[in-house]
Amino acid sequence: MTAGPTPDQLSREEALSTLESWVSSQSLRRHCLAVEAAMRAQARERGGDEQLWGICGLLHDLDYERYPDPDSGHPRMAMSELERLGYPSELIRAIGSHADYLGIPRTSEMERALAAVDELCGFILACAHVRPSGIHGLTAKSVRKKLKQPSFAAAVNRDDIARGAEELGVELNELITSTVAALEPLADELGVGGASHA
Repeated sequence: MTAGPTPDQLSREEALSTLESWVSSQSLRRHCLAVEAAMRAQARERGGDEQLWGICGLLHDLDYERYPDPDSGHPRMAMSELERLGYPSELIRAIGSHADYLGIPRTSEMERALAAVDELCGFILACAHVRPSGIHGLTAKSVRKKLKQPSFAAAVNRDDIARGAEELGVELNELITSTVAALEPLADELGVGGASHA
C-alpha cells in the first residue's frame, strides 16, 4: 500500500467526492456535512487539526447507507475503504471509536469530539426542521426542552448526547450552543434555513 496523505495534505474535495460516491441519501449527506462543521468548530476550540477533524466528521458515516448492520457493516466498511485510500490511522480509529459496539476506547480529543457531536447534530437538525425560522435563533434551552420529549426525534439516543458532552468535559448547554453556531452558516445547505430565509 502506498503511503497516504498526511493530515496537512488531506483534500476536502477528494473526501467530499468519496462521500458522494458512497452516499445518495440527501439527509445522510446533510448529517455528514453538519458533523464536519461541528468537528471543525471543536478543533478550533481545542487546538486540533481543523482539516483532519473536519474530514473525520465528513466521512464518519461513509458506509451507513450501504452497510447499516452494526453486526457486520458500519463503520467497518468505511474504515476498510479509508485505509485502502491511505487516510491517516488516527482518523480511521476515530471513526471506529464512534460506534460503541466496536469497543474501541476513545482516547483522543478528536475521538471524544466525534462521539459528542454526532448524535447532537442529528438532534439539532431535527429541532431546526420544525421551527419556522429553522436553525436561526435556536437556543440551547430550546434544544434541551426537546430532549426531554421522548417522542420527538425518538431515534436519537439521549444518553449518547449526555455522555458525549461528559466525555468531552464540557457542559451540554455549551456544546449545544457551539454546535448550533457551527451549523448556522450552512443553514440553507443543510435544509434548515427556515421559511423566512427560503
